[in-house]
Amino acid sequence: MAYPAEPWKLRGRMHVSVFVVPAAAVPALPPELAGAVRVVRLAGRAVIGAAWVDYRPGGDLSYRELLSAVLVRAGARPRVSITHIWVDSPASRDGGRALWGIPKDLAEFDLTGERAAARTAGGPIAEAALRRPRFGLRLPIGFRVVQALSGAPKTSPVRATARCALSRVAWRADPGGPLRFLAGRRPVLSLVADDFTMRFGGAA
Repeated sequence: MAYPAEPWKLRGRMHVSVFVVPAAAVPALPPELAGAVRVVRLAGRAVIGAAWVDYRPGGDLSYRELLSAVLVRAGARPRVSITHIWVDSPASRDGGRALWGIPKDLAEFDLTGERAAARTAGGPIAEAALRRPRFGLRLPIGFRVVQALSGAPKTSPVRATARCALSRVAWRADPGGPLRFLAGRRPVLSLVADDFTMRFGGAA
C-alpha cells in the first residue's frame, strides 16, 4: 500500500479562513451527495472554509495542502464537504481519494511562516500573506467530512487538538483559476491552529 490505512494521525499547522459567498457561486456537489446533504444557506449565501496546511514530520505523512470546503448539513447535523484540494504528496493524493473520496490533486507549494502560494502546471491557484499570533489557547476540534466514494456518501470523523488564535490571512485567489469564486473576497474570520495533532478517519 502506497499510503497509510485509516485513520491517519497527523500533526502540523493550519491557517483557515471563513468566507461568505453567493450560493450560486458555490461549486456543485457530486450527485451522490444530493439526497444526503444540503448546502447551508444564509440569506442566499453559503459558508466556505479555505485553508493552508503544513503537515509536519511526526505524523503518518508529511506534506503541504490547500483546500476549500463548503458547509453542508445532513438533516440538522453540520458537515463539511471538500470541493477543491491540492497536496504535494502522491501518497496523500492517492490515499485521500481511495479512503474518503477527497478529490485531491497535486500542486507545487511555497509555504513559510509568512507566505503561502500554490500552483499547478496550468497556472497559479492562490497565494496568501499569513500572520501567526504569538499566543493561543489549546482547544479540542471536532467535525465530520462528507464526500462521495464509490457512488455513495462517505462520512469521516476528524478529531484534533491545537493551539488556536484569531489571525489575519490576506488571500489572493487567481481570478481565472479553480478558486475564482474566492477572488477579490475577504474572509469574515481567520484563525491559526498551531501545533495540532489530528486523527482523520475511522478504524478500517
